[in-house]
Amino acid sequence: MAGRSQRVAPVKAVVFPGSFDPLTNGHVDIIERASEIFGQVIVAVLFNPSKEALFTQAEREALISKQFARYRGRVSVVSFSGLLVDFVQSTKSRVVIRGLRAISDFDYEAQMALINRKLAPQIETFFLTAREEHSYISSTVVKQVALLGGDVRGMVPRVVSDALAKKREERRRQGRRPL
Repeated sequence: MAGRSQRVAPVKAVVFPGSFDPLTNGHVDIIERASEIFGQVIVAVLFNPSKEALFTQAEREALISKQFARYRGRVSVVSFSGLLVDFVQSTKSRVVIRGLRAISDFDYEAQMALINRKLAPQIETFFLTAREEHSYISSTVVKQVALLGGDVRGMVPRVVSDALAKKREERRRQGRRPL
């Protein structure tokens, strides 16, 4: 291939970035499949101060860590802020994993992959499509359904559904609106 003459080290870990507010079964599926393909997944929990998250950074990390406790050495959880490419380079990885639910996700994700490639040409983005049963699930929808009292057990891991129920109860006790 033209322009690709230098040898590159094999990938030891891949980065799966996101806000994970909250972690969904779709996220779990992507993380599990990526760990089978690549061996190790670094789940990178984005800290974005301009977004109001339902769960704190520490709560999101703890929920993901608890869900993947049995994957010791294969799944790790880390927070980051700033540019994704800077974070990926700090991990010594060069691969980003992104999940796609629908064709509309591809438009946005392809644009982000191209921007990241412009900023750091050595970083590659791999897309994994969601399994059909998870293709309708988004963190936003899960939060809305859960905080309005709906059943989200088929959309999120048990550890997350329990945490969502607690959040809903906290908000109710505080007299706050669901969202």
